[in-house]
Amino acid sequence: MPKKILEAPNGPKPLGAYSIATEANGFVFVSGQIAINPATGAPVIGDVAAQANQVMENIAAILGDVGLTLEDVVKTTIFLDDIADFPVVNGIYGEYFETGKPARSTVQVGALPGGYLVEIEVIAAR
Repeated sequence: MPKKILEAPNGPKPLGAYSIATEANGFVFVSGQIAINPATGAPVIGDVAAQANQVMENIAAILGDVGLTLEDVVKTTIFLDDIADFPVVNGIYGEYFETGKPARSTVQVGALPGGYLVEIEVIAAR
């Protein structure tokens, strides 16, 4: 199956030269999401908890737009500006993945675009 570019009208618009999501061989790859309000395109200003909640809401909206749910996610990667924020982000993340938790990696990065505190990318399976 060739790569297919997916549209997500309820998710934030890409801020650069990338697609919000692509599909190939039954897997949907959602680009890393930061805390952007999809209705306004404005950044969500606040602590890591507020940003993590917005990121997870954005991911859920994108998946919904392509006919999937968080239950279909098989792998996530969390990028943190500060690894000390891990307990807070992990708690919020866990609220969204109550059952069927996907495989996950979490890393601290040197910095995230726009000064954001958290970015999360996911891979889902149809």
